[in-house]
Amino acid sequence: MSAILETSELPAVFDGVKLAAVAAVLYVIVRCLNLKSPTAPPELIYQDSALARFLLKSCPLLTKEYIPPLIWGKSGHIQTALYGKMGRVRSPHPYGLRKYLTMPDGATATFDLFEPRSEHCIGEDVTMVICPGIANHSEKQYIRTFVDYAQKNGYRCAVLNHLGALPNIELTSPRMFTYGCTWEFGAMVNYIKKTYPQTQLVVVGFSLGGNIVCKYLGESQANQERVLCCVSVCQGYSALR
Repeated sequence: MSAILETSELPAVFDGVKLAAVAAVLYVIVRCLNLKSPTAPPELIYQDSALARFLLKSCPLLTKEYIPPLIWGKSGHIQTALYGKMGRVRSPHPYGLRKYLTMPDGATATFDLFEPRSEHCIGEDVTMVICPGIANHSEKQYIRTFVDYAQKNGYRCAVLNHLGALPNIELTSPRMFTYGCTWEFGAMVNYIKKTYPQTQLVVVGFSLGGNIVCKYLGESQANQERVLCCVSVCQGYSALR
């Protein structure tokens, strides 16, 4: 009789284990996808000025609540993984010319130059000098997409290829890109200023590139000449965290 009772209780034990496993999986999914994180408008930190008020009026999205796509939209890690593996549907392939610059230490810096495909809305010559994220270059999908939009809106684009990032470009000196070195970016900017003496610059940096462009602009007043503005996208502030 005892053996019969013990056998009849086993299904209940297994059901409990299954429920616990399902609950654990759901908990991990909720935590990993940040499904419980609240939505809110972005936190804006700025000094009140006529320019700041103009930007806020011109870009109302800056003050509106951001509601990301359901399920995967609240997790930056999931977004990065999906975009890295799947990319955008029909990701554009803008055509550009690759430029090579020899640095004082023998390193070969490269950047890709993309000419505008339409006239700028204000009729000016404006060049975006772009610094991609860590180990990235002009052939990455997010850079191609950004350049494609910029070209269509009348911007020339110069995109730095970090040292050692392009698989078909060999290193010609015993160093690769670092978090703090602005030499290659500065060489690209100087090339653009010399080649297009009438152009104005919009400086753009993504992730690691945001650190580099901000450091570059702060290194000397001369680096800020002809710069209309600087945009730092998803910039990191501590490489140790």
